[in-house]
Amino acid sequence: MTALHVLMVCLGNICRSPMAQGALEAAARAGGLAVRVDSAGVMGWHEGAAPDARAMAAASRRGLDITGQRARAVVAQDFHACDLVLAMDARVHDALRAQRPPAARASLGLLLDYAPHLGRRDVPDPYYGGADAFDRALDLIEHGVAGLVPHLRAMAEMGGESQNLSQREG
Repeated sequence: MTALHVLMVCLGNICRSPMAQGALEAAARAGGLAVRVDSAGVMGWHEGAAPDARAMAAASRRGLDITGQRARAVVAQDFHACDLVLAMDARVHDALRAQRPPAARASLGLLLDYAPHLGRRDVPDPYYGGADAFDRALDLIEHGVAGLVPHLRAMAEMGGESQNLSQREG
């Protein structure tokens, strides 16, 4: 199988996308799937910062270690280097669509499109909430990741071709 490269993206890369990176790395390891996972933000406000302490705590409660991650902004090269770029919400998706170079190879979508049973497409930003907001965000992220893993396995078997589920692809 071909190793895939997935980029998880939120607003500032200190809350949702680091948790999504950690969740997908763990799920891929558990499933024997060769996937490189990174995360970034559409805004560079926190460049070089560790994830929010509440995100690290929520992840730790699930056995995920995201302490080594550092925030960065999405760059044009990400759209060429990655197979799949997944936004945490519609606002981030729209920003990514505007930033995406015309000849980019990466498919663009929303993480929760891989969990249609939830009946929602956005992972709410927990930044202004307490620990429970981070736990709820991670619950949603884990549902998205659970639906994403079979898709990634199919992509790897097809040599990296994505059958993107997102209706927001642009």
